[in-house]
Amino acid sequence: MFLARRTSPQLTTQLLQLRQAFRRAFVVGMAGQGYQISEIDGDLFSAPKTHSLAHCVGADLAMGAGIAVKFKEVYGKVDELRAQKAASGDVAVLKDNERYIYYLVTKPQSWGKPTYESLQSSLEQMREHMRKNNVKQLAIPRIGCGIDGLEWEKVSGVLEYVFGQEPLEIVVYNFVPPPSQ
Repeated sequence: MFLARRTSPQLTTQLLQLRQAFRRAFVVGMAGQGYQISEIDGDLFSAPKTHSLAHCVGADLAMGAGIAVKFKEVYGKVDELRAQKAASGDVAVLKDNERYIYYLVTKPQSWGKPTYESLQSSLEQMREHMRKNNVKQLAIPRIGCGIDGLEWEKVSGVLEYVFGQEPLEIVVYNFVPPPSQ
């Protein structure tokens, strides 16, 4: 009863921290096969070439805002992506030398919003591709949490659900803008 009445931001933060600690201790600990997720501040595009990359897009592959703009600039090949005809809940893939670039299609149009279900489906499709191609390292932004508006606490739970039994290292890059000159 006490917890139900007291919904201060501090209590909410404490409950989220407790949930995350429980998840790390039991869910991740039970995996025991090498699943590891960590967060660092930095530029995703500086990730080691041994790490495949992933980010969220709309099925129209417009990539006109957020980190998708940079993926479009760096990797291009939008026609190759479109030829894969990935719908919401699917994944489109490019090969970049020894790594893969995953385009998690989480919504029908770029201007729309994803759901946790479409994100999970895209992640499951990516997991299958990663298994077939022996991908063991992945670098991502806080997928779905920028312009798309999903909550990181829930997204990280989906990541652990989808990948918790995989021998996989995921590094989450939190972009930190350079200091103003």
